[in-house]
Amino acid sequence: MTLIKFIEIMAILVGAFSGFIEARRKRMDLVGVFTVAFITAFGGGTLRDILLDRRPLFWVIHQEYAILIFVLALVASPLIRTLRQIVSERLIVIADAVGLGLFSVAGVSAALAADMPIFIASMMGVITGIFGGVLRDIVCNEVPMVFRDGKPYAICAFLGNWLFLMMRHYGVEADFALWSSALFISGLRLLTWKFDLRMGR
Repeated sequence: MTLIKFIEIMAILVGAFSGFIEARRKRMDLVGVFTVAFITAFGGGTLRDILLDRRPLFWVIHQEYAILIFVLALVASPLIRTLRQIVSERLIVIADAVGLGLFSVAGVSAALAADMPIFIASMMGVITGIFGGVLRDIVCNEVPMVFRDGKPYAICAFLGNWLFLMMRHYGVEADFALWSSALFISGLRLLTWKFDLRMGR
């Protein structure tokens, strides 16, 4: 398994987890839990593939991704119902931050592989990182977190993508660049949340 595929799988799992939590907080049934987890896990990558004109979509090529989310929904739904009392916004933020880092570097890597210019590649990383969460919140009848908390959510992804692009430009080994950028994005997002750093408010 290549590193980028491993990162993509980890991002899908984290994205699905945040979808599970939010769906259970909204007291959705099994169908709702699966749907929210599915769009959270695959929404950003799907939009990226559409914009890059990549067909079939990544989760169509790898049907095991969709099967994994389906199986996890069956297992996670009763588990999270049992643990509802300890499910908090903090868990959603942490899952979002980790998913943001992993999805973003996967997105920018896919764009570079498609020979996109570096600025477009950085934006594809941002789209991949944030759009699943945006769809999750919309389906759950919430203003998307990226638009409502005033914290530099998308900017964290943008800066981390450029860190990755600069490291690759200067010959840093790809695996190190991927992990370092993902950790930078996730860590920066968590810091902005912990210290309540906001923009324009």
